[in-house]
Amino acid sequence: MRNFLELIRENLGDVREVMPWDLNARLRANPDLLIIDVREPHEYDAMHIPGSLNVPRGILESACEWDYEETVPELVEARDREIAVVCRSGYRSILAVHSMQVLGYSNAVSLKTGVRGWKDFEQSLVDKNGAAVDLDDADVYFTPRLRPEQMRPTGSTLGVRPVSRKPGETPES
Repeated sequence: MRNFLELIRENLGDVREVMPWDLNARLRANPDLLIIDVREPHEYDAMHIPGSLNVPRGILESACEWDYEETVPELVEARDREIAVVCRSGYRSILAVHSMQVLGYSNAVSLKTGVRGWKDFEQSLVDKNGAAVDLDDADVYFTPRLRPEQMRPTGSTLGVRPVSRKPGETPES
């Protein structure tokens, strides 16, 4: 069984990533560049890159095709258009770009570091009403908040591959 990060690494070899400053430069050079934000609607509403289009990861594949309730015409017609896919940290966007490539999108890239890195590069973010988001408030938003039930139980190896070590070697070695 693979875990989430292994799945990301497996697909990373097929996906181009760009850093926030590269995306910023591409946006200046190509105002037609389409930014697809694959986060959930509540994440997008809290803050997103101005002008981006929200297509949640869960419906992406059907949104890329005609004749589905989720069809997003602008996305269907963008197979040859320059596209940057963003998410919170740059992981979901890797999986999204991989799927889009399988579906025939020829010029899609993933924003490495995601919207969090965009914010760290001090680029503007807006909320669902188009109002600018204070970047200090964004810091609070991007701070992980795991509930106790989301933490790995003590002693659990579920979802963890064994690490091979030399005799006498400890994890801290």
